[in-house]
Amino acid sequence: MSQDKSVADRLLDDARAKCARAESPTLGKIAVIVGVLAVLVSPISILGWVFGAAAVGLGVAAVQRPVTAKQAKIAMALGAVAILVGVFFFTLNVAQG
Repeated sequence: MSQDKSVADRLLDDARAKCARAESPTLGKIAVIVGVLAVLVSPISILGWVFGAAAVGLGVAAVQRPVTAKQAKIAMALGAVAILVGVFFFTLNVAQG
């Protein structure tokens, strides 16, 4: 009666996989990319709000990982700027029209 992997080996593999996910910088990079995209489309107010909120949300999720904390803070700042620019252009359109 031999098993392919013992329970300890499976638990060790699961712990290594979880640690590798936590140390991955991918979420931080995605958050920054969405933040930059949010700032670029923010003059179109609704897109600025949507992408800005997405950047803030991804930033909040990424700030919990020590590897991506700096990128996450940048993404949250970019998202907030995009939302503010979107609000400015929305207000400007309402005032003109």
